[in-house]
This record gives sequence, C-alpha cells and structure tokens, in this order.
Amino acid sequence: MPLTAGTSAPPGTPASPAPFPETPRVPPRALAAGLVLGGLAVVALWAVQARSSARLDAVFATGAHLAGLLAGYGVLVMLFLMARVPAVEHGVGADRLARWHARSGRSVVLMCALHALLALCGYAAHTGTDLVSAAKALAGYPALAAATGGTLMMAALGASSARAVRQRVSHEAWRSAHLLMYVAAGLAFAHQLSGPDIAGSAFVSWLWALLHATVAVLLLWYRAVVPVRQAFRHALRVVDVRPEGPGVVSVTMRGRGVDALQAEAGQFFRWRFLAPRLWRTALPFSLSAPVRDDTLRITVKALGDHTRRMRRLRPGVRVLATGPFGAMTAHRRTRSKVLLLAGGVGITPMRALFETLPCAPGELTLLYRANGPEQLVLREELEALAVRRGANLHYLLGPSDGPYDPLAPGALRALVPDLSDHDVYLCGPPGMTRAAVAALARCGVPRGRIHSEEFAF
Repeated sequence: MPLTAGTSAPPGTPASPAPFPETPRVPPRALAAGLVLGGLAVVALWAVQARSSARLDAVFATGAHLAGLLAGYGVLVMLFLMARVPAVEHGVGADRLARWHARSGRSVVLMCALHALLALCGYAAHTGTDLVSAAKALAGYPALAAATGGTLMMAALGASSARAVRQRVSHEAWRSAHLLMYVAAGLAFAHQLSGPDIAGSAFVSWLWALLHATVAVLLLWYRAVVPVRQAFRHALRVVDVRPEGPGVVSVTMRGRGVDALQAEAGQFFRWRFLAPRLWRTALPFSLSAPVRDDTLRITVKALGDHTRRMRRLRPGVRVLATGPFGAMTAHRRTRSKVLLLAGGVGITPMRALFETLPCAPGELTLLYRANGPEQLVLREELEALAVRRGANLHYLLGPSDGPYDPLAPGALRALVPDLSDHDVYLCGPPGMTRAAVAALARCGVPRGRIHSEEFAF
C-alpha cells in the first residue's frame, strides 16, 4: 500500500523529529513545464512583433530575431539550472539538472549559430552583397563583435564539457574555464538589449532586464552568499578520519547548529577542506550516516589525487560544506516496501537510508554489489542495522566479468520475489547502474519507482 502524507511510521522504526519547516520541492515535471511555457512566451513575443513580408531579407531577419530570442532565453535557463536553488535541487535532483543544463547549452550554441547565419544572410540580401562582404561590414559594429565573442566563448566551453575532453583536464581547470560562461552571458545580454525585438519596446526591455537580474541574484545568493554564511554559522571542523577498507576512509566533521542544514539521508554536500593541496577544490560526497550530535560523516574512496590526499586529513582542519543537495531521499518513496541497491562506494547514501527509512520488519532490503568481501565498506554497521531493524541484507559478490551476473533479473527475483511491489533506490558506478535499471525494468519495476542520482566531477 503506498505511503501518503501523514502516514505514521511502523512500530519500531527510528523517529525523525522535524524541528524545522520542510524544504519546498519543485517536481521535475513542474520545472520542465515552466521552462517550456517560458519558451512559448518568447515565441509569442517574437510573433507579436514579427512583420509578414515576402522579401528575402525580411524572411532572413525574422528568422534571425526568433533564433536570437531563443538563444537569450536559453542562456537564462542554463544559468538558472545551475543556480543551486534549494527547492529546485531537492525536487529535481542535481544529476537531472546537470543533464538539462548540458542540453540547454548545446541548444544555445545552435541557436546562436543559426541567429548569426540568418542575420548575415539577411544583411547580404538587403545590401545586395556576398556573405564575405556582409561579414566584413557587420564586424564594425561593437555590439555584434561582443556577441560574436560571447558565442565563440560558449562554443569553446561546450566543447570542453565533452566527455573525451573532460577526461583529459583537471577538475580545477575545467571549473575555472567554466566561470567564463558568466562573461559570455554578459556579452550576449548587451547585444540583446540593442536588438529590435528587445529595444523596440520599453516594457519588453524592462522585463528582459528583470529576468536577467533575477537569475543573477539567484546565482550570487546561492553560489556565493549562502556558502559563506554557512561556513561562519556552522564552523565545521574534521574530528576523525577512520580507514574503512582498501583506499576508503570515513571523515567525520562537527560544527554548531548543524541540524539547521536540514540534511536528509541520500543527500550530498560539496566539500572543501581548508588544508594544503585540498582547499582549491570542492567535490560532492554523500552523507554516509544521518546527521546527529552536530556531526556530519562522509565515506570516500581514493579515485584520484584529491581523494587520496583526504586520507591524510587531521582533526581540526576547517571544512566548508555547501548544501545539502540531491533528491534521492525518503520523499521519493511511493511504496511501503523498499529495495536499496548499491555498488562499490555507492553504499554511502544507501547506508544512511538503510538506517532512516521508516519500514516495518521485513519491508526493507539492501543488496550490496562488490567484487569481493574485502571491498565491502561499512560492513559491521550494515549488519548491525539489519539486525536491529529486522531488514534484509545480501552481498552480491564476484567480478563484474565473471560467469554469474548477480544483477540478472532472475537473480534479483530470487532474492526479492515481490520486487515489482518495491520502490528501488540505486547508487553505484555508471555501468552497474545502467545494468541494474535494465534488469529492474525486466522485473516489472516502473522507471518512476527507480530512484537514482549520479553526480560526476
């Protein structure tokens, strides 16, 4: 039977007091609908001002205006999606927002290129010159030169985000280069205000400027002001660094008033440790335990230089934590029975959910995939929680290229016979996640009841 708002937790489950008001959440469909409506409003703005004409230069100019307006709107969408607005982050999820951001970026570059091409063709048709001569003539306009620079900058940043490029550059270099997106957006904004569709109406100019100002304030507030305020308010410091397995450590931090962060099991923060060779980078790590006694804990596997250096952290190191982020929380739940499926270090958010999800004995199952028993992280805690909560715990051991696939539909049904009646929370490496989603679908679990979130850096 699906859980609904107001349903009390089954007897014997951990209570979660809520001394703070619940964070509002924007559902993915509501956000998508809002963005589409905004795009339609931009098209309507263009349609109202468009002048019908069969002249070739007018046709090119009209198309250029529409492409330019959509490109400008796309820049706003792209920046808004990365503003880290809590209601959006908690409702939609960081991974989905990142995917939408990437798609909007590609659309913006395409619309900018189309706008430039149509405008060039329109000018050439209007003056009766060729495209090269038209391009030389237009190059003398400062606003157009700025817009061209902004477009080229966006295209270069988009190319730097391609997977093949990201694998060859450091996270710090990529993030530093991506800050130029704000410069590119500013150059594009200056060009838009001089365009006929915006400059032709005082009201439209005011509205367009207001939209840009709103997004700019959201970016400044949630990406700069809020993190600094949290740092001073909570004063987090490392209190313990404990080995958990080969190349894996748990880092515990304590501060003051940490409960006010309203961090939930399944969420993550972006952590910056103010220690030599660590302070320049903020990376996302999930909470591996519920928040209690003003402490936060993460469990990290050494996958690069930054994470390897975290093993040498010492108590007392100051920590800047931005968040919480993520939507893979108990709020996604729709069924009384829950399956947690983890792979590798993806056990960290599952471990926190394993302790906090309200479930009656027998309704909660954790499947933990690893190559061998030596790679099981937080094993003692998981087994103690399983006993205390009357939950099911199974280890799926064996090499990923072995003859037996523990994630095959038949294997999953053998462990969880009524799997199709479960909500599934999933976290693991990308390959394992894709295989698990496919197997779960074949087992009859609807995609809407498979809750996963992947953040990469």
